[in-house]
This record gives sequence, structure tokens and C-alpha cells, in this order.
Amino acid sequence: MPLPEGIFITGTDTGVGKTAITAALALSLKGLGLDVGVMKPLQSGSSLPGMTDIEFLRTVLGEKEHSPDDCIYSFEAPLSPEAAARLAGETIDTGRIKSAYGRLASSRDVVLVEGAGGLLVPITGGYLIADLARDLSLPVLVVARPG
Repeated sequence: MPLPEGIFITGTDTGVGKTAITAALALSLKGLGLDVGVMKPLQSGSSLPGMTDIEFLRTVLGEKEHSPDDCIYSFEAPLSPEAAARLAGETIDTGRIKSAYGRLASSRDVVLVEGAGGLLVPITGGYLIADLARDLSLPVLVVARPG
């Protein structure tokens, strides 16, 4: 079976282990000799202590420089992207995310896209994480707690 150009990693909710699974998958694919890109297009909670998800993924992959396409929106508040953007006075443009993914996918063997929260998390105006995964035409890997 051929490898897809990307995989969309989502979860049943927030804090379920999406970033750890994304990192493990990225390292496994890198170990196979593939040029792996990671993307966290929408990140909330950047004001919390510790590394953000994208900083962790970059560190795990040993990336010295980061692409401006690997994290399009980063919000301080630990809320849904839609609520965090509203609080920050920003508007999320899903076209920017899709364009950034296209640029990453054209320069890498595979791109892992980590979602925010679960599939039903709102991004903007009724557009959900599930809609983004569909619009990127990626297979979806759902991370869930055991039990």
C-alpha cells in the first residue's frame, strides 16, 4: 500500500496524546528514511508553561529552523481555535491553512497534520476540525484514551 502524502491526527478530545502520537509517528517515518514534515495549523494555549505542541514536534524531529507554514495560527488562550481567535481579535482564514499545507506537502515525502482537540472543535463560522481534515483530503488517525 502506498504511503499517503499526509495524515491528519485528531483525538477524541484535548490532552489525549495527539502530540505524542504525532511525534512517535514522525520519528518512525523518519527512521524509514522519509522526509517528514509536521504541521500544527491551529494552536491554542501558547501562554501555558512549557513547550507548545509545534515546538515539541520540531524538537523531537531535530529541526533547527522552522517553516512559517508549520503553525499558521497560535493563540495564547487555551480555548477552541474559534474562541481563542475571537478573544485575540483575529479571524481564521482556512485558505491560509490549506495553502500552507500544500507548500509543505510539495517539499516533503509525508506531512503529519495535528488537529486541535477533537473532530467537532470549531475553527470558524461553523467550520470544524473535521471539515479541515476533509478539505485537506487526508486519512484521519484518531487518538483515544484506553478504555
